[in-house]
Amino acid sequence: MSAATDACRRAALRRLGVLATCGVFARVDASPGWPEIAQPRIPGSAAFAARAEALRQLAIARGDQPYGAVVVKGGRIVGEGVSAVVTDADPTAHAERQAIRDAQRRAGTLDLSGCVLYGTSRACPQCEAAAQAARIARMYYGSAATDAGVPGSR
Repeated sequence: MSAATDACRRAALRRLGVLATCGVFARVDASPGWPEIAQPRIPGSAAFAARAEALRQLAIARGDQPYGAVVVKGGRIVGEGVSAVVTDADPTAHAERQAIRDAQRRAGTLDLSGCVLYGTSRACPQCEAAAQAARIARMYYGSAATDAGVPGSR
């Protein structure tokens, strides 16, 4: 990732922190070198689906496909992703995979056992395979947080 792209990503994620002012999300200190992740004040499926929707809106604002996703573990968002298929000219940069990659980088491991993926739409077969490979426990999609089940169980 270029320095300009990384700076743009960090600025966009900081802008999403504005949600903290409306009482929905609390700001949390980030690890050195990583932008902070806004956390819901009251964790739960609705809050995680809302965060994925906020990331979807960011993708649209950036001129990309309308998808967002978060990875959650223990009631905390541990990874976020927006679609970057268009902006990065990368057909694999779906929001779900971006969120999985982000969570893996932050955790320092490929194993996301016990994590749950929330996306704005049902994961495509490739994203579901990525979630299965990362050992994501369960997937949910849409504003109603519809249960998509265990990755690979379609």
